[in-house]
Amino acid sequence: MIDVSTKQSRARFYTSNEWRRLRQSILERDHFECQWCKAEGRVTTDAVLEVDHIKELAQYPELSMEPSNLRTLCKDCHNKRHNRMNYRGVAKKRKWQDEWWG
Repeated sequence: MIDVSTKQSRARFYTSNEWRRLRQSILERDHFECQWCKAEGRVTTDAVLEVDHIKELAQYPELSMEPSNLRTLCKDCHNKRHNRMNYRGVAKKRKWQDEWWG
């Protein structure tokens, strides 16, 4: 089982040749299309594509290289999935209410 408990160990995992090969095969399997956008009838052709672990890597490290636990998502959908604030359609949260340059 892989170690993903530290930032360094996750970086080693994501830069490994084994992961890079698997990532490429998942992108090809999914026809280089975001699976969430595709399910909604949208085609994403100019988006940055990422490979997402359906069951989180931190909780299920044994599924880290399991193709059935991986899917292609565009960056916007991947950010939305992980509740990151920079995804399309959602305003970036401001630190101060009077910030006008955000």
